[in-house]
Amino acid sequence: MQQAKWNYFSFTQSHPGKVRTYNEDACLAMQKEGVWVVADGMGGHTAGDIASQMLVDIIEQKVSSIGQPFLMLEHLHEALTEANTRIYQYGYHDLAKSIMGTTAIVLFVKDAQFHCLWVGDSRLYLYRNGQLIQQSRDHSQVMEMVEKGLLNEDEAEQHPMANVITRAVGVDEKIDIDQLSGSLQSGDQFLLCSDGLTKELTEHEMTACFQATSVNEVGQALIHSALVRGASDNVTCAVVKAAQHTASEYHLPPSYSDATVPVFNNQRISLLGE
Repeated sequence: MQQAKWNYFSFTQSHPGKVRTYNEDACLAMQKEGVWVVADGMGGHTAGDIASQMLVDIIEQKVSSIGQPFLMLEHLHEALTEANTRIYQYGYHDLAKSIMGTTAIVLFVKDAQFHCLWVGDSRLYLYRNGQLIQQSRDHSQVMEMVEKGLLNEDEAEQHPMANVITRAVGVDEKIDIDQLSGSLQSGDQFLLCSDGLTKELTEHEMTACFQATSVNEVGQALIHSALVRGASDNVTCAVVKAAQHTASEYHLPPSYSDATVPVFNNQRISLLGE
């Protein structure tokens, strides 16, 4: 009996948003190797751009040099550590001791397992059995207040210090990386995103986007909904679906005019294509 194989389908997009004229986010999709990354740069225009792009470039180079058959979680951990050193040194030596850095959320899938490494407040969600559940835990001041019982999570989202993070790649000489792992189930979908998405959409609204029939439609719904809301920050997301089967069920990316996906504005849920 032929054993079913795992197939992975993904959508990745970064948008500067409706307010900012530049994009400090960066993303990476290495579907063959099972690696996806979202990074949200900090430090102002140019510095933030450089930090997030350096991070994804270093991860891409590391993964490419090792190759999918031999790639392990520890290699991605090493890549994040290397990125931290190089970004820190760049800010110190090339930008006159400027503070620059970037968040990082990394998804790695292999051998029916998923792994996540993260620093900062970019997030990983898992959509399974109709529920969207946040897997990562924000490295932020408001999350520390939630953990101490000073705020609930709803209050944290609206708190004036919601954008103050406590960890970032490249800010300090040493880096503290969190990680988690779990078993894949066929049909699992993952969302990696910068806070530009979660600032605009609630978890309920993001969950509704996953009712679309392909990862492309899910990703388009998420990005477009954030833009409809005003997208005051850069918006980046990667949607990844894991399916265990023998035949590809991949849908080619539809155009916005052809897609039927939920879009959220301030008044109601509408559908593109209607």
